[in-house]
Amino acid sequence: MLNMRNIVSMKWLLARLYEDQQVIVDCRFQLGDPTAGRKAYEAGYIPGAAYLDLEADLSGPVGEHGGRHPLPDLDVLAGKLGSLGIDNGVRVVAYDDQGGAMAARLWWLLRYMGHENVYVMDQGFSAWKNAGFPVTDATPPLRVPKKFVVRRKPGMLASVDDVRQAMREGTDRLIDSREGSRYRGEVEPIDRVAGHIPGAINRFWKDALREDGTWKDGEAQRARFADLQPDDRLIVYCGSGVTACPNVLALEEAGFRNVRLYSGSWSDWISYSENPVAKGEE
Repeated sequence: MLNMRNIVSMKWLLARLYEDQQVIVDCRFQLGDPTAGRKAYEAGYIPGAAYLDLEADLSGPVGEHGGRHPLPDLDVLAGKLGSLGIDNGVRVVAYDDQGGAMAARLWWLLRYMGHENVYVMDQGFSAWKNAGFPVTDATPPLRVPKKFVVRRKPGMLASVDDVRQAMREGTDRLIDSREGSRYRGEVEPIDRVAGHIPGAINRFWKDALREDGTWKDGEAQRARFADLQPDDRLIVYCGSGVTACPNVLALEEAGFRNVRLYSGSWSDWISYSENPVAKGEE
């Protein structure tokens, strides 16, 4: 398991590909092209894998507040998980082709729903295929439905009020997971306002990966957050609550235990006209 809590290697999964009590989930998705992930899955996927779509399955409807990818209704998601044969005892292994960002969204959601036995596959689908490991484009098999029971962990989630309090009173350290140019407000290709939440530090989520696309181990993740203390209270955000999830995962690998996700993230923050915006470096 790469000596990591939440990441499994491709070889590890290959050796367990057809085990009972395991469901593999393909989470490939491309922002800006919402049909690309499903089409990629239909063209070829890891044998046995089901597909969950970031916007159709792992997000809820967009409203005035809540950001571009609000959390889904957990009871609805539980029903979808059950239809894929996922109950509270099944091991889930998620993969994508986006550096683990979409797979980490499912990892976080399952953890938030009380399911601990969930992992992200290192590297992703293209690396799996390039390694010569099995791929299929067959019609996915019918699955025996199971019942997934939600046991929500509210301590994993931060609200906009929690973030406001952290900004005002320093109750939590805020971590912005977007690339530096967006954090500093130099560019903003997606949201209508550029900048960051005042007081937030910047840790680009892709720095959780090595140059070859593999995940850094716990020691290397700790080096990314060397200015933070293990007992610090942390709130992590990004643009819409998706790419913050791999940073949450990285922080867990680094040994941090008091980490919350601001699920609405920057796109929710700027939906409130009274919320302040900062630019430049902190």
